[in-house]
Amino acid sequence: MKILIVEDSQDLAINIGDFLLASHHVVDFAEDGMTGIHLALNCDYDVIVLDINLPRLNGLELCRKFRANTEQNIPILMLSARDTLENKLEGYSAGCDDYLVKPFSLAELEAKLVALHRLHYCSRDEDILRVADLEYRCGTRALSRGGRKLLLKPTTLRVLVELMRSSHRVVGRAELERKIWDECPPNTDALRAHIYAIRSSIDRDMENKLLHTIHGIGYRLASQDEL
Repeated sequence: MKILIVEDSQDLAINIGDFLLASHHVVDFAEDGMTGIHLALNCDYDVIVLDINLPRLNGLELCRKFRANTEQNIPILMLSARDTLENKLEGYSAGCDDYLVKPFSLAELEAKLVALHRLHYCSRDEDILRVADLEYRCGTRALSRGGRKLLLKPTTLRVLVELMRSSHRVVGRAELERKIWDECPPNTDALRAHIYAIRSSIDRDMENKLLHTIHGIGYRLASQDEL
């Protein structure tokens, strides 16, 4: 993987970099938020490791700016000594995909990065996911329906990909929240907001609706004639 580390503590950045380099990853560094956002927007990374307390531009603002100014769905792992649920929810709200509290194990950090990369980019035998005329190309992260290109924010896209992978069945709300946010789900309206965004994107002006709410259970992504 090609990894960007945005961390102002030189000692910690070096420790993380040395560990990842020893595992044959490629690593770039930024010591402040402005350098970090420049590299993130102009270079091609598989994952980003982002500290919150950064000079010039903090990690939360960097994350928001990155999500607002690019269509790239690069996973972001946020690092912070702030360990309350409110702190974590603030990170997820800013657009990070996972959150790791300092101090942490370098082995756990790498495991999380590998998992984020696998989740976002899919395995080679799942190169293309299809449900009816909805298509997601894992390698390029290109989403389309009926040949029309669709754009979704990163977390919303993750929800959709999970539903596409499980299109043969109903996916429960709790299961979906656990897959997306692990043990730290955001407020109760977050998943509903992502579902609304998916439905507005993939089913707008379409006679064959694909996203179905199974009341009291969860959601299923399938053609209407498969229900």
